[in-house]
Amino acid sequence: MSNASLLVLNTILALMMFGIALSLKAEDFKSVLRRPKGPLVGLGAQFILLPALTCVLTIIIPLPADVALGLILVSCCPGGSFSNIVTYLARGNTAMSVSMTGVASLMAAFLTPFNFMLYSSLNPETRELLQVIQVPSSSIFAIVALVLGLPLILGLLAGRTFPELARKVEPFFRIVSLVTLFAFVAIALTKNWEQFKLGASIFILAVVAHNALALTIGWLSARLMQLPKADVRAITLEVGLQNSGLGLGIIFTFFSDLTGMAVIAAAWGIWHLISGLGLCLTWHLKDKAQVPEPQCRSGASVYES
Repeated sequence: MSNASLLVLNTILALMMFGIALSLKAEDFKSVLRRPKGPLVGLGAQFILLPALTCVLTIIIPLPADVALGLILVSCCPGGSFSNIVTYLARGNTAMSVSMTGVASLMAAFLTPFNFMLYSSLNPETRELLQVIQVPSSSIFAIVALVLGLPLILGLLAGRTFPELARKVEPFFRIVSLVTLFAFVAIALTKNWEQFKLGASIFILAVVAHNALALTIGWLSARLMQLPKADVRAITLEVGLQNSGLGLGIIFTFFSDLTGMAVIAAAWGIWHLISGLGLCLTWHLKDKAQVPEPQCRSGASVYES
């Protein structure tokens, strides 16, 4: 992509992050401090378990180096606003989901590039590829801080200073975020469509398996800590639905020649929408099946709650 295109793309990413921050309040961060168990479990699963297990699996399972690098990058990205929407639809703890998204996005300004460089260096194949490309880690830290950290801080300040305006424009930014994600996916797939067709089986299998791993890590971590059902659902979706738009922005900026990375992140962008909504539907059906059958009392039909 040209320098002008990259500037536009990263500006849009920054606006997405700004829009997410408009819906956050100081109370969201305070709630994490008051009830830290759930968020800490989710953040630990997201920033420690998922990248570490992804790295181990890319070492054990033979994959093309650029595909492995793409999986590691996606695993290092925080959750996005889509996880908040699906958590709400799934009757999960939406307040905790929003809090986790805000905290994770701020932490990701440091942890996303740190984890990516760390785990990429532990895999011999991806380490060799990074050495060939020679991308300075400081450059990745800088771009993530500019498109993630700074817009979030400005959004928080704007939301606090102009609460009514923030409330009115926040839905617009949420819609733009989803449209932009689809645009990133379309660009990545269009530019690499021939390569995608040639290696479709590898890309699809890798993305589906990796997303299943992410969802399982979130769900299992929350269940092992005996959290309430609503918290389990929020953590599962927060860990399993990554901000692949951020991943694509990093790829287009620093790894534009690595087709496999772009296709992996783009395929993630499509699949995590499908898996998130599919899991939401599954939970809805499960909840419906658990509603007690009507029983007759004195000739009248009543529903037990």
